[in-house]
Amino acid sequence: MIKDELIEIGLTENEAKTYLAALELGESTIIRIAKKSGVKRTTTYLSVEALKEKGFLSMLKKKKKIFFYAEDPRILQEKIEERKKAIDRIVPQLLSITNLMDKKPKITFYEGTEGLKDVLRDTLRYPGKEMLAWVSEEAFHALDKEFLDYYVPQRVAKKIFVRAIAPDTLEIREYKSIEEKVLRKTKIINASIFPIKVEIDLYGNNKIGVMAWEEKIGLIIESEKIYTTLKSIFEMNWNSLK
Repeated sequence: MIKDELIEIGLTENEAKTYLAALELGESTIIRIAKKSGVKRTTTYLSVEALKEKGFLSMLKKKKKIFFYAEDPRILQEKIEERKKAIDRIVPQLLSITNLMDKKPKITFYEGTEGLKDVLRDTLRYPGKEMLAWVSEEAFHALDKEFLDYYVPQRVAKKIFVRAIAPDTLEIREYKSIEEKVLRKTKIINASIFPIKVEIDLYGNNKIGVMAWEEKIGLIIESEKIYTTLKSIFEMNWNSLK
């Protein structure tokens, strides 16, 4: 859905609804925008102000009456590109500042389904690099199809090949049956003897993503030593399986 895509680029749900309503209505008042979007009028005022600051809406006066209109989506694309270029220019400077810091955060915690999705999104930041994973069956129940339809093609497009170790269940076998076209190879283990209740992803040469799906808790650990040790354990595990 378009609304979900707008949320993906940084709008709140109410802001996305407000922008889409304004886009359909053209020049309009807040009352009409609120009615069209289904957002409460008081909330619409806040959403409109936020959208103006973000460059999604503009305002004009006609006969002492205030109207709002949505910016052309093509202009928004240009603005986003400009911001991306600006970010690309300052990232090296920010990284140099980070390198001067004595203490750096090594562990980041995440909560809720969206937090767990953020852990998976982070794995997409390393195109062309292999990812190793102990896969939990719980992920199939925790993640919605819409997210999987986004994540897997993105991973394939970025040429991130996955080697996975997973419990031997019906869902995992179905998951395994299509793996060639999604750049994945899976080996299965006895689920009753070796249960896997959390997912652990090793990626980016120094990152470990841990996702406890039922508890809705995740974390990303940045450590070359922990990564190297877990990679050795994974390879030992992998080589022992058929």
